[in-house]
Amino acid sequence: MAEPEFNATGVRIERALRSLTRAGQVKIKDGRLELLTSYGREIDSAPLDAVHASKPWFAARDRARARVNGTRYVLTLGGRDGAAEEPGPSAVRRFLEAVRSARDSDARG
Repeated sequence: MAEPEFNATGVRIERALRSLTRAGQVKIKDGRLELLTSYGREIDSAPLDAVHASKPWFAARDRARARVNGTRYVLTLGGRDGAAEEPGPSAVRRFLEAVRSARDSDARG
């Protein structure tokens, strides 16, 4: 089994101003993004072709937006409890780079 390109735990996942989980998990593995609850139940997943990720200029430094299959999510990577493996802005940067690089490698190959 291949190692995930990105894995963060302790992620707050929100949709339409509603918190879905405060300690979820975001995984990018084999060209697919998965959003999971703290119990490992899938919230949403999609191939990276159907994912758009960004960092809004007005958001807190530890937040990113992801549109998965047309559904918008706000991801807080580096929760206030410090549960994330690599909290804060560096986790957001790694997440965005993982999405970009996985999509680019898909386009090339």
